Amino acid sequence: MRLRGSKTYIMKSQRLLFVGIIAVAALFVGGLLLVRNFVPGANPTVTVTLLYSTEKEDWLKSMVPQFEASSFGRVNGHPIKVEMKKLGSREVYLSVLNGEEKPDIISPASMLQIAILEDESRKKFGTPLVTVADRNLCKPVVSTPLVFVGWRERVDTLWPSGPGPDAWKKLQTAMMDQRGWSAFGKPEWGYLKFSHTNPLLSNSGFQAIVLMAYDQTRKTSGLSSADILANKDFQTWFQGMEGNITQFGSSTGDMMKEMVTYGPSRFDMLALYESVAIEQATNAKNRYGDLRVYYPPATLVSDHPFCVLNASWVNTEHRDAAISFTNYLLGRPAQEAALLNHGFRPTSREVPLDQAGSPFIKFADLGLKIGLPPEVQLPPGDVLSTLLDFWTRTTKN
Repeated sequence: MRLRGSKTYIMKSQRLLFVGIIAVAALFVGGLLLVRNFVPGANPTVTVTLLYSTEKEDWLKSMVPQFEASSFGRVNGHPIKVEMKKLGSREVYLSVLNGEEKPDIISPASMLQIAILEDESRKKFGTPLVTVADRNLCKPVVSTPLVFVGWRERVDTLWPSGPGPDAWKKLQTAMMDQRGWSAFGKPEWGYLKFSHTNPLLSNSGFQAIVLMAYDQTRKTSGLSSADILANKDFQTWFQGMEGNITQFGSSTGDMMKEMVTYGPSRFDMLALYESVAIEQATNAKNRYGDLRVYYPPATLVSDHPFCVLNASWVNTEHRDAAISFTNYLLGRPAQEAALLNHGFRPTSREVPLDQAGSPFIKFADLGLKIGLPPEVQLPPGDVLSTLLDFWTRTTKN
């Protein structure tokens, strides 16, 4: 009997000990969680730094707080904080290349700048800081094509049937004609005032001269440095076109605002982003006649890539946090906000352009089209650098 009582006592003691161990462990874990949540420095924040182009500033500023509060906003249990700095697209890659900036992610307006950075960083460091083809670390997030925006009466006078295959040729001929609009029976309009941004400062101007080069070499892919340097016909045409532009803007958005504010006294037509035209569509109504969007015979799309740098200062945790931020921006809520509130085309196929509230429905009378003309191929970085050098020599900028 005593033996059986002793065994029962031992078993009860063991159970109590086990329960006690569990309770202590729970208290320990709970204490750790309290320390992590309430003691400064116990659960350090992972800060991701981003250099981005100005066109998407409003969208990003609205998305960052939502990301940080979401389940995407943690890495290895640590909260993620995104610190952003806006620069021109060319400044983005140059500041990284020369060591002025050391971000985790860069997002210029298009892969044009990524291609140049890949080429130049390979030359400088032996290993590229970014790779255009790496879709794990370098992903397009939203897009907008290059378009013509102009006052309808004037554009329809230049291109009665719209900008057909010879659109650039007709535009350059009219730009060079010393008779100006009088050659079209409209002397009161003065000279044709077409422009784009400075391609050294702004991506939309860069895209415009790439489209000119492709158009005048009769290509849609495979643009080479020889096409630029050894083609006298192209050089003469290009010099005639760019040499007759009286001012190159530094900002796509600012040029569009000037066009809306001052009308055809400042610009008859501009080459700029579709999203910028959408942004100003309401402001442009009933000011100086109809302002419309026209699509060139071939286009380039600003695909706003988010590229995590392959650099010594980007550790594994920062890389993973940067990828999580990019993936959040590719999610449906962020993509719909980019379309409905900011006029960008979503990368996600889950977000239709013709949904209720879409600017492509709301501003259909502006000439917006869901379908796009053919897109030209992205030239290699060395060809892009050659084209920029030739533009600089041509315009003395």
